Amino acid sequence: MIRSELVQKICQDFPDLTQREVEAVVAGLFDSIIEQLADGGRVELRGFGAFSTRQRDARTGRNPRTGDPVDVAAKRVPYFKPGKEMRERLNLNAQRADND
Repeated sequence: MIRSELVQKICQDFPDLTQREVEAVVAGLFDSIIEQLADGGRVELRGFGAFSTRQRDARTGRNPRTGDPVDVAAKRVPYFKPGKEMRERLNLNAQRADND
């Protein structure tokens, strides 16, 4: 699902909201998550999961075309850990598929 599909789904589920209102809410949610992570924080959505960042050390990589070594700087990368409810629902669907 891409962002526009998410907006469409929410519009269908809540017909009293306009598409513009839903787009503003989705954009605000994503912006808030990104801002919190950029400040070094963590975002936890109970039942869904937690967003955080992890530090990656500097390393020497390789240019895939030439094979030459390339220095890759240290950086923070986003990390998502699914919540218990999400894991259970995903595994429930996998168990149903196995039983069919």
